[in-house]
Amino acid sequence: MQRDVYEYAVIRVIPQMERGEQINVGILLYCQPRAYLCARVELDEARLRALDPAADAAQVRQALSAYELACGDEAGPLVRESLGSRFRWLTAPRSTVVQTSAVHAGLTSDPGAELARLFDRLVRL
Repeated sequence: MQRDVYEYAVIRVIPQMERGEQINVGILLYCQPRAYLCARVELDEARLRALDPAADAAQVRQALSAYELACGDEAGPLVRESLGSRFRWLTAPRSTVVQTSAVHAGLTSDPGAELARLFDRLVRL
């Protein structure tokens, strides 16, 4: 079974930048040899409200949906970019409520299964 290199980043929400508290809300995974780029997100509103009772969950969900849209084949702002370019753009450092972690790497024979494993381990409680 051939294993290929993949890269991933954790998608995080930091509702109050000055406090620096964050919750993991998704995984972004890219595997160049398999032409795979996918984001999976899930916002736990109770955890968001624990960090910031005034947080606008609808706006956070909209920002998170941009990650999923950017990975898809349908019309979106990055649809003409290569998967690698999209991954680099999505993981670029930014000072916004939604950010990604540093990029990490691993080996996998099934990027979809790896995405599910990382999501269960790093996002779900």
